[in-house]
Amino acid sequence: MEKEFIPYELALRMKALGFDEPCFGLYAPPSKTVFLHHYGLLSAKEQILAPLYQQAFRWFREKYNLKGHVEPVEYLDGTPDTYHWSIFNNCNSGNDQLTHEEAELACLEKLIEIVEEK
Repeated sequence: MEKEFIPYELALRMKALGFDEPCFGLYAPPSKTVFLHHYGLLSAKEQILAPLYQQAFRWFREKYNLKGHVEPVEYLDGTPDTYHWSIFNNCNSGNDQLTHEEAELACLEKLIEIVEEK
């Protein structure tokens, strides 16, 4: 189940960007383990919200109009499935030799980097 939530380091960076949406999980520092969200368990200052990957991608679409996307690379020679990522309206794209999970992570890292640089 933890694989559904973005990693602690990215959740911390998203918090710095203003992410404050309701989430199913949270990180309670210093732990980097996702806990089910219990409102009132920690103060807002202490808690690091743990969004699902789909929730993080939606937030970047809605708040910054950045559309991250992961798609398979199809090889006709039978090469195993690999994936690449792109951000449609920002002309960024990534390596096509990744697993789906690696591509999601790389795309999310780039979305965060783009907003941090603004």
